[in-house]
Amino acid sequence: MGDRFRSVSIEDLPSHLILEILTSGRLGAVDLACLELTSRTFGGSHGLYPDKFRSLVDFAAFQLCVSNITFAWMSRNAQGELFDRCNGNWKRVLRFLQSVEQSSEMVETSAGNMQITTGRFHTLLISNSSVYTCGSSLCGVLGHGPETTQCVAFTRVDFPSLAHVVQVSASQNHAAFVMQSGEVFTCGDNSSFCCGHRDTSRPIFRPRLVDALKAVPCKQVAAGLNFTVFLTRQGQVYTCSNFCLGHGEQHDEFQPRAIQTFRRKGIHVVRVSAGDEHAVALDSSGLVYTWGKGYCGALGHGDEADKTTPALLNCLKSHLAVQVCARKRKTFVLVDDGSVYGFGWMGFGSLGFPDRGVSDKVMRPGILECLRGHHVSQISTGLYHTVVVTNRGKIFGFGDNERAQLGHETLRISLEPTEIFI
Repeated sequence: MGDRFRSVSIEDLPSHLILEILTSGRLGAVDLACLELTSRTFGGSHGLYPDKFRSLVDFAAFQLCVSNITFAWMSRNAQGELFDRCNGNWKRVLRFLQSVEQSSEMVETSAGNMQITTGRFHTLLISNSSVYTCGSSLCGVLGHGPETTQCVAFTRVDFPSLAHVVQVSASQNHAAFVMQSGEVFTCGDNSSFCCGHRDTSRPIFRPRLVDALKAVPCKQVAAGLNFTVFLTRQGQVYTCSNFCLGHGEQHDEFQPRAIQTFRRKGIHVVRVSAGDEHAVALDSSGLVYTWGKGYCGALGHGDEADKTTPALLNCLKSHLAVQVCARKRKTFVLVDDGSVYGFGWMGFGSLGFPDRGVSDKVMRPGILECLRGHHVSQISTGLYHTVVVTNRGKIFGFGDNERAQLGHETLRISLEPTEIFI
């Protein structure tokens, strides 16, 4: 009787069941690599896959890549370029895809999926596909109508029925929302055309559908100071505003327009981020592009020259980037080994170089040595402070702490990463 309930090692299972477990989606690229190194079962050949795969784990990693939504939207050429950039290693391709997803703004919690973003005097929160806002409603940025000037507590924003919000971005005076359907809504000050609507005579006090993108499903938006970047599910980038457009010529764009540099070169973009007057994009091969105002070296090309079209950041070509993050006049790039590179304005120490002055300029990407002992999974930066989350769940912050934004009561400024406890 006892034999019926004896413990069974995973190695005793049939190979097809082991493959089912490996491709269940519960294991990460690092987990698969560890299994491959510790057991012949996972590293050997079982006749379950074509000869081009080195092991059962390699085949499982390939299967997980194919089922990944970002990989699925990529063209065959883009998929091939990523595979080559990862030295023909499907586990590294999987790590790249999972790292890009992990560094996105949505966080899984016990209370459901959540994302939080901030403007100058306001905060926007997604909780279980609904949006809540609080703070000062400058130009209608909170989305509650012209009668609302301030919300002292999180208040739900009205959207059309059945609309599920999956991502939000906000600047000082406007906000943008991506729906599960791929539709985009915007609200706030549209005088600089940043909301994507032709009506610029008055603020948009409630979220309004961007009609120009009705037939172009989006996956992400990034709100700059007076412009907006839209990323489509097919990896194309659109912008609207009266500057920082990325189209080469500088003129007003009332409605979102595709950046032709990416389209002509067949570049599939997977993430975008916006500073005050510059933008940054990450493509499906882990390469980084910047454009806009070059103040303080925010574009990372070694000078302060402006770029009217996206320019490849050549000095990071040898690295596989997984996240880009911009704010004010600074930019961060997170690479797949957990290292962080920063460039632009030091901003009260918020760029992460303790040996530099608090108002210095860093003209080219430099690795943040102060984080060398940590594997960073996500980074976010505000006007004058920066926060990172490591793969061990630790949180570190550096920069200005005048209003306790680093979670410490006694510090005024922190040039070195300081752990933030919850």
